[in-house]
Amino acid sequence: MNEMITIPRAEYERLLAAAEDLADIAAYDRAKAEPGDAMPGRFFDRILAGENRLRVIREWRGLSGAELARLSGVNRVQISEIEAGRKRGSVVTVRRLADALGVGMEEVG
Repeated sequence: MNEMITIPRAEYERLLAAAEDLADIAAYDRAKAEPGDAMPGRFFDRILAGENRLRVIREWRGLSGAELARLSGVNRVQISEIEAGRKRGSVVTVRRLADALGVGMEEVG
């Protein structure tokens, strides 16, 4: 038997937002608990607070901008512009940065 209920749209949207928040909290808890090469919580917290992902991941890996430039083949000034949010890297640039940092492209860009 298929039972249905009707609720106001505002209540539906509130419930949907609460479910998304709960999923985010669960993902956060899993990420903080993972052993191995998982990003330490203090870096993850910086990303959640809105800091630039590329900068946080670079600092997590212990690299300067110049070192990342050397490893990735991406100009140091371009890295700085991306980290400052003034420019977005191309797919090729993001791939090079991600590879140099040992993370997926989605984590950098």
